[in-house]
Amino acid sequence: MVEPMVYDPRFVQGVNFFNECEFFEAHEVWEDLWSDDQSPSRRFFQGLIQVAVCLHHFGNENTRGALKLYHGCRSYLQDYRPHHQGVDVDKLLLELERCCAELLESQEEFPTARIVPDLIPEIHLDPPPG
Repeated sequence: MVEPMVYDPRFVQGVNFFNECEFFEAHEVWEDLWSDDQSPSRRFFQGLIQVAVCLHHFGNENTRGALKLYHGCRSYLQDYRPHHQGVDVDKLLLELERCCAELLESQEEFPTARIVPDLIPEIHLDPPPG
């Protein structure tokens, strides 16, 4: 059995909001955590914030904003692959890429793609919160 881990409660709250597709709320909670954090995980939290805002924009059909944040979050999270803070970063980035595939493939200046609910990534912490 995997031993539970103690995470910052704001981190776990943000994960819960994220998995409920409450991306704006996840971003707000994680931003509060990010602003207080001075650890090597600070850029990781910034990357998660950008994932949440990317999906928020995509869900609201702001496809240009979603694309910009998609590329930004990948650069922030790159150094934390494959796992960090209980997050399978590789899996998250792969699922985000699948979710945004229609956007990424579009040649339009203002892509008309719509988010597919079944493709929205989730975050499952391993080890689980204690």
